Amino acid sequence: MSFRDIAEFFLLRGFEFTHETVRDWEERFASIFAQQLRAKRKGKVGKIWFVDETYIRVKARWCYLYRGIDEDGNLVDVQLSEKRDMAAAKTFFAEAHEVAQQPPQRVVTYSLASYPRAIDEELGMNVEHEVRGCLGNSIEPSHREVKQRYYSMLGFGAIESAKRFCQVFDEVKQFLRPRARMTELVSLSRQREGFIERVHELQRLF
Repeated sequence: MSFRDIAEFFLLRGFEFTHETVRDWEERFASIFAQQLRAKRKGKVGKIWFVDETYIRVKARWCYLYRGIDEDGNLVDVQLSEKRDMAAAKTFFAEAHEVAQQPPQRVVTYSLASYPRAIDEELGMNVEHEVRGCLGNSIEPSHREVKQRYYSMLGFGAIESAKRFCQVFDEVKQFLRPRARMTELVSLSRQREGFIERVHELQRLF
């Protein structure tokens, strides 16, 4: 929902504030919230990473959202960059390494030229780098989710707000994820129970 939608949503329930208030809350608390969720994931990342970047439009300019998941579909890390270059790739892998607290055995990407050197310098020379086409990289379908959310917001007006949104969105989505493995079957009733439990945990954390 947009900030105006949120204000209207709560107005129906007797809470009156403006969309600018929502904007202030997001600016003050979103990054803190994302950092707390990110800290809970430390050391819980798999040994095979699937990494790719997708396009996000910020104030009529294309920026690049670097994202990584492990072999079970769980989030490794996410980072929005104004450029798609060596510095951005190295920053992504350095921060992903901080979350994982150990290097992966293998990193799967497509043929972006900056990836091999960034992997060697930030993760180590012993990490295997595998190049696959877009259809062979399991992270590709998950890009749709963040895009479906930001389309309804009519895009972003500033790079900092876009960074906050992308970080918090993926962290919360990972926290609410009903399955721990890619192919795990979870019944609808169990998904509902798990969702309610996690929402309550988010409320306590916030």
